[in-house]
Amino acid sequence: MSKKNTILLAATALFSQKGFKGASMSELSKMTGAAGGTIFHHFKNKEDLFLNILRDIKVTILNEFEKYQQDHQFYTGMDLVEGAISFYLNLSRQMHDQFIILHRHFPYKMAETNPICREYLESIYNCLLDIIEKGIMIGQEDGSIRTVQTRHSAMILFSMVDGIARYNTYGLYDAGSLYNELMASCRNMLSKNASE
Repeated sequence: MSKKNTILLAATALFSQKGFKGASMSELSKMTGAAGGTIFHHFKNKEDLFLNILRDIKVTILNEFEKYQQDHQFYTGMDLVEGAISFYLNLSRQMHDQFIILHRHFPYKMAETNPICREYLESIYNCLLDIIEKGIMIGQEDGSIRTVQTRHSAMILFSMVDGIARYNTYGLYDAGSLYNELMASCRNMLSKNASE
C-alpha cells in the first residue's frame, strides 16, 4: 500500500473517531509513522485531506452499488427498491467509519461553501435516490408499484433508510431489528394495494 493510501486509511479512522475539528495532524503522523511534511506533500492541508477521504467514500459507494446492480437480477421494480434499501443498510454496516464521517455535521457545513464537498455528498446520496426512483418507475410499468411521484417517494424512502442507518452508525439502535418493519412500510407506501 502506498504511503498516500496509508495516510488516507488512517485519516478515515481518525476523522470517524474524532470528527474534523478533533482530528489533529500530529496524531495522524503518529498513527502512520509519516512526518508532517510527508502528509502535506500528499495533501495541501487538512481540508484537502478530508476532501480526498470524501472522494474515496463516494467512489467506493458508487462502485459498490454499480456492482450490486450488475450481480443481481430484479424481477419487479419493487424487488429493485427493496434490494437497494437492504444493500444500503448492509453497506452502512460494512463501511462503518465512512458512514460515521457521512453522518457527522461537518461535511454538510463544509458543503455550504465548498462546491467539491457538495458535489461528493450529492453524488453519494443521489446514487441511492436514483436507484430507488428507477425501481419505482419500473414498478409502475410492471404493476408492482402504484402511481406515485417518483422522486418525492424516493426521497421519503431514502430519508427513512438513512435515518435507520444513522441509528446503527451511532450504536443507538440495532437497525437489523427494524428491517422487517422498514420493508413493510416501504411496501405499504408503494404497493398497488395501498390506498390511493
